[in-house]
Order: sequence, then C-alpha cells, then structure tokens
Amino acid sequence: MGIFSRIADIFKANVNDALDKAEDPEKMIKQMVLEMEESVNKATLAVANAIANEKSLERKIEKARKESEDWEFRARQALQAGREDLAKAALEKKIIAEKNYQDLLPIYQQAKETTLKLRSQLNSLKAKLEEARARQSTLIARSQAAKAQKQISQSLSGVAADAFSKFDKYEEKIEKMEAEAAAFEQLSSESRSLEEEFKMLSSSSDVEQRLLELKSQMGLLPQNTEKETNQEK
Repeated sequence: MGIFSRIADIFKANVNDALDKAEDPEKMIKQMVLEMEESVNKATLAVANAIANEKSLERKIEKARKESEDWEFRARQALQAGREDLAKAALEKKIIAEKNYQDLLPIYQQAKETTLKLRSQLNSLKAKLEEARARQSTLIARSQAAKAQKQISQSLSGVAADAFSKFDKYEEKIEKMEAEAAAFEQLSSESRSLEEEFKMLSSSSDVEQRLLELKSQMGLLPQNTEKETNQEK
C-alpha cells in the first residue's frame, strides 16, 4: 500500500506552491506529470502482482478441493475392495486436503478483496493522471502568459518608466529653449522697430528740408518763410 500513499501525496500536492517555488514552472509541471505516470505504472505492476497472487491462491484452493474429492473416491474404492486399511489411509489424506482448503479459503478471500480495492484505486489514479495531462497544456499556457505579463509590468515600472521620465525632461528642456529663443527674437524685434522709427524720423526731416529748399528755389514760398530758409542755410 506504500505505492498508493506515494501517489496520493503527489496528487494532493499544492500545485500553486510548487509553481511559486520553481524557477521554471513549465518544467515543474512536466516533471510532475512524469512522476504521476511513473507512479501509475508502478501501481499497475502492484495490481498485476495482486491479481497473480489471487489467481495462484485460487488454483491452490481448487487443487485442495479436488484432492479432497479424489481421496474420498479412493476410500470408497478401498472399502468396496475390502481394504479397510487403505480406506483409512485415504481418509487421512482427505482430511489433510480439507484442512489445506479451509486454511487457504480466508487467505484467498482477503486477496480477492485486496485486488478489487487496488483495481478501484488504480482506476481513480488513471483518471486523475488523464485530467493532469489534459490540464498540462493549459497550465503551461497560463505560465507563459504570466511571464509575459511580468516582463511587461517590469518594463513599465523599471527601465521604461525611467526612459519616459527622461523623455519628459528633454521635452521640458526643449520647450524652455523655444521660449528663450522666442523672447530673444521679441527683444530683437523691438530693438529693430525703435531704430527704424528713428531712421524714419530722420528721413522725414530731410524730406521736409529738401521740400522747403525746392519751393524756395521755385519762388513758391512766402517771403518770410524764404528768408528763414535762407538764414538756415
């Protein structure tokens, strides 16, 4: 019965804890299925031995029963032949055969019950093994999905987060540079505008002066204005 206790321990093991402790859950799952298969094979061999033992006891019981019948038949033959001594000897053999039969009968019954119990347990273990095989691919797929999710989470919380942080800093730095450039451009524009106004003012004054001179030369200015123009010269 030790083999069945071992198999029961394997099937009752906490799979989640095993996966948590395992470096590679996929290999762990495959290894557990292999252990189940090996244990079921050993259990099958144990059941086969139990069946063989049962059949051996059955043959011994049948042999003891037949010997008992044979010795009784011989005792009858001896009595018919007037050989009471032979009849007694045959009956002694019959008694031995009967005792052997009675001794073997409970042993055979126990072996038969054990075989039935082992068969039932083996069938249950085979069913659980088939279930484990069916779930193996699903568990491996879940393990792979969990690995991928873990890698994504680590990327987002680790290197990627740092990269995004640096990206934001560079963006802020560029925005600051753009603002500074815009400010310098505005200052430069204001400075140019002021210089242009003064140039325009100077240019306007020259035009007025030249206009007065031209009018004076043409005699289009009033006399007083003409004198002032001549004085300015």
